[in-house]
Amino acid sequence: MQPFEGVFPADVLRALRQELINFRLEYKFGMEELLTKINILREEFEHSQSHSPIEHVRTRLKSLESVVNKMVRLRCEPTLESIRDNIRDIAGVRVVCGFTADVYWIARMLSEQPDIQVVEVKDYVANPKPNGYKSLHLIVKVPVYLSNGRVDVYVELQIRTIAMDFWASLEHQIYYKFDQEVPESIRSELRDAALTAGQLDEKMARLRDEVHGPPE
Repeated sequence: MQPFEGVFPADVLRALRQELINFRLEYKFGMEELLTKINILREEFEHSQSHSPIEHVRTRLKSLESVVNKMVRLRCEPTLESIRDNIRDIAGVRVVCGFTADVYWIARMLSEQPDIQVVEVKDYVANPKPNGYKSLHLIVKVPVYLSNGRVDVYVELQIRTIAMDFWASLEHQIYYKFDQEVPESIRSELRDAALTAGQLDEKMARLRDEVHGPPE
């Protein structure tokens, strides 16, 4: 039995599932709109500077089951309006770049575009999480133009360095392996590894600045 079964009446959930199929498409389109903007910046920089600060990009769209399960966990009303207001990470885009300065450059380039509205910022680069995680998280609102008009959808944008992306990927695998119950000894080593990744970012930035000068 799925966690949400029995929480809401079966007929309510059946109707909601069908609505969510179309609703989820809106987020897919919003994610693709943001991805197009990122790829334009990437290609422009590759042609004008021969190198782009954007190393690679990944996207993620929550499954229908994940959306409903999160709706239940948050105890929000089983309506599309409530889901739109309370669940803002249905669509996600992760941008990985070479240097910490690039993180803020990418965020600035995107946030200055007139049809992107930044509604929330969590700066874990300036203020790392207790486990050492560093990344810039933004919730942005992106317009999607459908046959029946415009709809604005939330997309979660994560921007981080190559070193921190590698660390975060390994941390995720470890927590999955231990079903979130990671021994303290391993959590301590992960914190040390995060510190090392941060130091590597700083050292590589210094080397880059010595060769090319600080970024404008």
